[in-house]
Amino acid sequence: MKLSIIIPALNEERSIGLVIKSIPKIYREVVVIDNGSSDDTSKVALENGATVITEKKKGYGYACLKGIDFLKKNPPDILVFLDGDYSDYPEEVNKIIEPIIQKKVDFVIGSRVKNLREKGSMMPQQVFGNKLACFLMNFLYKSNFTDLGPFRAIKWKALQNLKMTDKTYGWTVEMQLKVLRNRISYCEVPVKYRKRIGYSKVSGTLKGTVLAGLKIISWIFKYYLKK
Repeated sequence: MKLSIIIPALNEERSIGLVIKSIPKIYREVVVIDNGSSDDTSKVALENGATVITEKKKGYGYACLKGIDFLKKNPPDILVFLDGDYSDYPEEVNKIIEPIIQKKVDFVIGSRVKNLREKGSMMPQQVFGNKLACFLMNFLYKSNFTDLGPFRAIKWKALQNLKMTDKTYGWTVEMQLKVLRNRISYCEVPVKYRKRIGYSKVSGTLKGTVLAGLKIISWIFKYYLKK
């Protein structure tokens, strides 16, 4: 299967090279979306063999949508989303895509389970927010998600059916909610997680934490009431 990897990145010059180098060479291309960096993120990504495109509108969703639009010209079979701060273990991409390759499911989440997380790798508000969001999804939608982890894989055809729209903090939960609504098969696999290089643009600030939390909760209830 043709595999492409999207990495949204904002001021990740210290980590983006490590991320790209750590990905097993099973992909067709790695696409780094520079989300308006003021450092050498793009330069380092290019030096490590990635395709780099720019999205100046700040927002995780904006970056992901730009990457998806770029890939429409020559779409892959499977698309992996991976953060650029080296908190995920890119070496585990095989684990992430294996259930799809085995034709068991069309969507896979890398779940950052406690026993595989480095101490301090997730802020208390992240842990609480993940638990709350997953509890609400499981209660309202009868799902069994345990995480909103950004390390994920999805079949290209399934992704097109989701018609993703969120531009900022709600991207990950929107995808999961639409997977549930569209009855797309899914599973989680446990993955390792470590302290990021640099600071979090979301959980690292009070504003980011509050806005992300509100956006995620609003998506869950808004989408539920929409049915």
